[in-house]
Amino acid sequence: MWFGRDAFGRRSLLVHWPNSEDSRLLLSSVAPPSSFAKISDENGKRDLNFWEELSCGIYSIHMDALETDGCLVGEVKMHEWTNPMLRGLIKWERALVQPTPDNLQFSDFGYEPAQSVLLALRESVMRRTAHCTNFQAVVHEASHLDCVPVAVLFSGGLDSMILAALLDECLDLRYAIDLLNVSFDGPSAPDRISARAGLKELRRVASSRRWKLVEIDADLSKLTSEKIHVMSLINPATTYMDLNIGIALWLAAGGDGWLYEPPGDDKIDEDPLRVAYNSTARILLVGAGADEQCAGYGRHKTKYRQGSWVGLDEEMRLDMQRIWKRNLGRDDRCISDNGKEARFPFLDEDVIRTFLDIPLWQVANLDQPRGIGDKKILREVAKLLGLHQAAVLPKRAIQFGSRVARESNRENFGSNRAANQASAGSAVISRPS
Repeated sequence: MWFGRDAFGRRSLLVHWPNSEDSRLLLSSVAPPSSFAKISDENGKRDLNFWEELSCGIYSIHMDALETDGCLVGEVKMHEWTNPMLRGLIKWERALVQPTPDNLQFSDFGYEPAQSVLLALRESVMRRTAHCTNFQAVVHEASHLDCVPVAVLFSGGLDSMILAALLDECLDLRYAIDLLNVSFDGPSAPDRISARAGLKELRRVASSRRWKLVEIDADLSKLTSEKIHVMSLINPATTYMDLNIGIALWLAAGGDGWLYEPPGDDKIDEDPLRVAYNSTARILLVGAGADEQCAGYGRHKTKYRQGSWVGLDEEMRLDMQRIWKRNLGRDDRCISDNGKEARFPFLDEDVIRTFLDIPLWQVANLDQPRGIGDKKILREVAKLLGLHQAAVLPKRAIQFGSRVARESNRENFGSNRAANQASAGSAVISRPS
């Protein structure tokens, strides 16, 4: 029997390896809800280690039946990737890490690196959407106005704006594009504000496209059963941060919200029009991998200050080599639970290779202020696409931009201050009995 997971873990696959307490070998794309509710040790505490993310790779197992009791026995073997290019990408090694003073002096001249990233990303989006209408039922020509085959997980930030603009270039103009935005604080959440601004900018640079901003509003205090369900989806992840991200992704992928239509320029005093809407797009473009490859996290700046360019490169490599375990399995399960398929253009092999071929100081310059030097290469890509407002937006994670983290902190710790003192992001969830 053969089983495996792609080299970067873009699809979820969980495993329970045989042990002294349970001799079964189990494989599943998601942990069954029953395992979340019932798996206990002899002291009555849940065994949070029953399932684990399968490490990326190809495995085989040759099984024989024992004559005595009919049980199957076998040895699992992990096979090396035979593609040299793929092996190189997994190592994630960049040739040019440490700049000279001259390198830094002239690094802001020219858009050639950004052009190469733009070309690779455009091809990546095309590759993931070229046959997307196969996911829709055959419709009459007059019904194309209602057919939306692809949506974008949309905060209005740098990554999602780039994906939306590239999707516009790749998708037939007959189809609208859904922009899925989730908020736990109505119109006041930072991601809701930037999403509305992003819609305006997209309509400016791609006026022929029908853009649909789908505003998905949530009240965390009213999502009791939903939170329990998402806890089973994020399993084996166990922290409040995972739950916050998971429930935001799960709600966004569900696509059940309101279509936002701003008032016209001559009616700026009127409230925006909102109509109930459910996105039927079966493919969801997600920006995972952009921050890891372009130094978008705050910890990247910390490592740079502590260890300069080499320290930054090592931290980015660590992020890419553990993204399968920390992010992608969880994200894939939460999105797929809605019958949607997440696709990750920034994690295309050719895109990863393109980033690695660019000197690190042209990918990011963390001596520059936030919103300029972090993800510098993607900011240049955004400018090439005409997205000048998005090009200067600071990084904001979905749990903070949607304000689910703030609501979770209040609900579980009493306040943001108490949550910070308890290191709430890494705290293990108090699971229901």
